[in-house]
Amino acid sequence: MENSWLTYAKRLQALAATGLHYEPRPYDRERFAEIDTIAREMISRLGRIPLQHLGGLPEVHEGYATPKIDIRAAVFREGRILLVREISDGKWTMPGGFADIGLTASEVAVKETMEEANLQVRACKLFCLRHRAKQAGEPDFRDFYKFFFLCEPLTPDEPAPGPETSEAAFFNPDRLPEMSLGRSNPGDIARASRHFHDPGRPTDFD
Repeated sequence: MENSWLTYAKRLQALAATGLHYEPRPYDRERFAEIDTIAREMISRLGRIPLQHLGGLPEVHEGYATPKIDIRAAVFREGRILLVREISDGKWTMPGGFADIGLTASEVAVKETMEEANLQVRACKLFCLRHRAKQAGEPDFRDFYKFFFLCEPLTPDEPAPGPETSEAAFFNPDRLPEMSLGRSNPGDIARASRHFHDPGRPTDFD
């Protein structure tokens, strides 16, 4: 779970961006702008990230600031789960990424699995919806929700890596490789496995 001060700074920056969007009176705009500057500096220091690399924060033109959405696909075959190895950090995760405009959440899960593992799947169930800030792993200066879909493969094809991945393979949930914790973690795999073996289980949420 992320540091509470980082949570406060992210919330403060989102409020400042929202306030600036709604065209306040000049003296209010000056105050909102100063709050935005201070909040970004706080996020930069708390997250140890240079200010120029703080992309993805709420901006004035976006209107009311809301969390982004990250979508992950849990694909099982014979009790093993599909994982892909990210080129960016060399670690493993369930296929997925940020939601695309114009696609439903389940369509993104299907699309990302094809792009990252070259595997055709069908989304069967939204088994978990939670806040990224409350999961294990390194803190993230962005704020987003995570949608996890249980998916089934539509062909017997073996997975293969895509442009953003270096490997794709099925793993026993009890013998996982090093995970990219900001994307998905062993707890996510355990939760996915429980839903795979018990499809009627209610969706988890935080």
